[in-house]
Amino acid sequence: MTAQATPKTKSKTSRKSKKNFVLDTNVILHDYECIEQFEENDIYIPIVVLEELDRFKKGGEQINFNARQFIRRIDELSEGDIVHKGVSLSADRGKIFIATSGLHHPDVVKAYPDNIPDNRILSVTKSIAEKYPNMQTILVTKDVNLRVKARSLGIAVEDYYHDKVDDANLYVQSQEEYTDISSELIDKLYNQPTGIDVAELPFASKLVPNQCFLLKSDRNSAMVRFDPFNSKVSLVHKRSCSGITARNMEQAFALEILMDPNVKLVGITGKAGTGKTLLALAASLEQSETYSQILLSRPIVALSNKDLGFLPGDEKQKILPYMQPLFDNLNFIKSQLRNNGAQLREVEQMEKEGTLVIEALAYVRGRSLSESLVIVDEAQNLTPHEVKTIVTRAGEGTKIIFTGDIEQIDSPYLDANSNGLAYMIEKMRGQALFAHINLVKGERSELSELASNLL
Repeated sequence: MTAQATPKTKSKTSRKSKKNFVLDTNVILHDYECIEQFEENDIYIPIVVLEELDRFKKGGEQINFNARQFIRRIDELSEGDIVHKGVSLSADRGKIFIATSGLHHPDVVKAYPDNIPDNRILSVTKSIAEKYPNMQTILVTKDVNLRVKARSLGIAVEDYYHDKVDDANLYVQSQEEYTDISSELIDKLYNQPTGIDVAELPFASKLVPNQCFLLKSDRNSAMVRFDPFNSKVSLVHKRSCSGITARNMEQAFALEILMDPNVKLVGITGKAGTGKTLLALAASLEQSETYSQILLSRPIVALSNKDLGFLPGDEKQKILPYMQPLFDNLNFIKSQLRNNGAQLREVEQMEKEGTLVIEALAYVRGRSLSESLVIVDEAQNLTPHEVKTIVTRAGEGTKIIFTGDIEQIDSPYLDANSNGLAYMIEKMRGQALFAHINLVKGERSELSELASNLL
């Protein structure tokens, strides 16, 4: 067994050496099933972590759900002597302990005298390491600052890697360009509207379902897509949806995928200003007759550690600032439809009837989504478990679109490799029901593009 497989972290120790893992609160809030990922190793939960979880158990957000689920699991396990002897998780697994002592290790107190949860977790880890000198003791935390503090004290520390993708760059450039293609083959594509058999391409075995790419010969080129539902490669044309026209190749690819009812799950990535949300919304409105409801949502990531209660007003007024970017995109589309009165009136009627809804993601997760088109904006701020929770709510006839920029993550415990959007793209890659498009060129304005590239 590799070390990475043992604790699902990137430890460099071998399988032969059983280890102790001390879990920080943020690991549990990220993945309430995290204790199932450490195989034969022992797990320690500092009592201060349970105290912190108690503060998170009330609420409708995913972290509140995770806290409640983990507390229930600990309640089941605590029927045994979980403090002194530990409780076995299964026959081939390690034990789990609640660490109630060693909360004020002198070395930690000397370096970090403040009596705060992070410092007590460091104390517990150091105390366990000294109690078991022949076993490696590792603190697992998603808090970068806590990892730095741990290393300053000589404490072994790691991030939680169970649901991290190995390389976020796997999908940053999702659209490929194939050169040296025969002109005759490209001519054939233009002459056959239904496309050509994928087997006619020399690199057919390298393609994944719904992959969009550019074919180039010495005299012509073609934007194409591999359609897995009929094993064909067909042309992609620039189209308009709800007054929005594709301005570049990647946007044309995005609209092609977004308008295909057979593709039930879509991931659209790209930096600010590339048109991710605008294209998703425009394509959704174009298909309004296909779905009973269009739902736009985004996670709420409070700024400066202030939750919604800090903001004035009732519940709807509190979430309005977070939803405003979605309203801005909708208003832009409506401005483009001024010359098409019928389509504009249809959009406004959908808003009145509640078939076009913009709301916080917390209100979406508990629903069963049938015959709906769901857009989840800023999906890079979701954990893998949150993305799974949303996708598993999809009923018959539902399509879900996730948009986001992995370089603009607001959550302190997520990064380019561990966020839910990256995780979904890697795990769903190769499935016929899934497609991913990465938008490269900014189209918001020349200034926006310049700032995105240089600042």
